[in-house]
Amino acid sequence: MNKKKYVAYVGTYTHGSSKGIHVYDVDVEEGTLTEKQEVEVSNASHITVSKNGKYLYSIEDEGVAVFARDGEGCLTRINSVNIDGMRGCFLSTDVDGKYLYVAGYHDGKVTVVHTHRDGRLGSLMDGVFHKGLGSVAERNFRPHVNCVRPTPDNKYLCAVDNGIDQVKIYRINRRRNKLELVDIVRCERESGPRLIRFSEDGKYAYIIFELSNQIRVYRYSDNGKTPEFEYLQSVSTLSKDGEKDKVHDAASALALAPDGKHLFCSTAGDDTVAMFEIDPDTGLLTKKLVLPISGSYPKDIAIFPDNKHLAVANHESNTITTFTIDYEKNLLIMKGKPLSVETPNCINFWTVPEE
Repeated sequence: MNKKKYVAYVGTYTHGSSKGIHVYDVDVEEGTLTEKQEVEVSNASHITVSKNGKYLYSIEDEGVAVFARDGEGCLTRINSVNIDGMRGCFLSTDVDGKYLYVAGYHDGKVTVVHTHRDGRLGSLMDGVFHKGLGSVAERNFRPHVNCVRPTPDNKYLCAVDNGIDQVKIYRINRRRNKLELVDIVRCERESGPRLIRFSEDGKYAYIIFELSNQIRVYRYSDNGKTPEFEYLQSVSTLSKDGEKDKVHDAASALALAPDGKHLFCSTAGDDTVAMFEIDPDTGLLTKKLVLPISGSYPKDIAIFPDNKHLAVANHESNTITTFTIDYEKNLLIMKGKPLSVETPNCINFWTVPEE
């Protein structure tokens, strides 16, 4: 029986010594990472892989770049396109692999880029600027699109706006290649929604809030005309110590475990990772642990494919820390010394494509 081979990609800012994307071989059983390639990309703040696994997309200063992935997971640049706006911060693809969606934090824009079958990035299909005002003068005074993610049924695109405390829901009109606004999930003022993820069965949506340090649970459904997001639950991301001074904390990452039974998040300031158990019948969350990650500003987290290990990208301490997850005792056990990576911003694992 052949075991699947995995690589990890870490996107970084490049105002220091880092060049862009770091590529690591993944020892799944040991829960360790070994660096093997560094690829030049200006400020690779977020990356994602195509649905067929052959290509990797990355944010860069000039717009968006695409790379071919070889049989070892190493990268070769194909081309890049300008997104006719300021640098993006988040990428996702649709289920059919036709579109690449780009979230624009700095200019509050959602951009749709055409992806060709040979991997090349093509023309801009659509671009939508959010409008509105938030309520926090220094941070939330205007739109900041922080995340774009299609619903599991591929009918809609969720655009999480950190600045105006909304998640705008767009219908994806594939005939016209346009986004059509059909609904808005209005969040609490000054909550700062940051990321959205869906449960494995697609029935529930989880939104993490950067300013209120919460995860909110919604039941997602579609009646054929409009999507519905029914609010069910709110849970804190913080440790007890963090609760005492939560104004200085910022919930940051949100990751669904491969088993579909656990949800993980990280919180900067508190500098912790929390684990929640997902009730398969209701989608509701039960907090199981909140523990320190031996680093500063855990910007992103990723669960190893074996479901038994965790990697944390610590943006300010310039490290990646790895842990073994003990589900019975609700513990994280650190594995070895931290890896040195300057200003890591995102991390994820993908299988190596078959050549």
